[in-house]
Amino acid sequence: MIVRSFKDIENTDRHVRSKSGTWESKRIVLAKERVGFSLHETVLYAGTETSMWYANHIEAVLCVEGEAELTNDETGEAHWIEPGTMYLLDGHERHTLRPKTDFRCVCVFNPPVTGREDHDENGVYPLLTESEEG
Repeated sequence: MIVRSFKDIENTDRHVRSKSGTWESKRIVLAKERVGFSLHETVLYAGTETSMWYANHIEAVLCVEGEAELTNDETGEAHWIEPGTMYLLDGHERHTLRPKTDFRCVCVFNPPVTGREDHDENGVYPLLTESEEG
């Protein structure tokens, strides 16, 4: 059994801040736990814009605080996301999130991330495996 709090993660290697400066994420469960998914609490900052494309992962996102506009960059369709709203990127959709307020969400990734990932120039997380963890 694993029991872990946000306080345990704060300012450790599991507390990841993006190179872009638009978000930070506390990686609660990672690939090294070998449970088949990773679980994160992520905050995207108000007034920013983050374009993402999880070409190698499926992501489910549950908003728990804040509001944001989510745009499917492939279709142009926009959705208003607020607390209690979930979105699932089951088709590896390219998307952009524009938080109106600080936007806190809980995210699940499959396959799980290692904790070292950050978006590349295309908004993609590389597909890293636990064996590459070192």
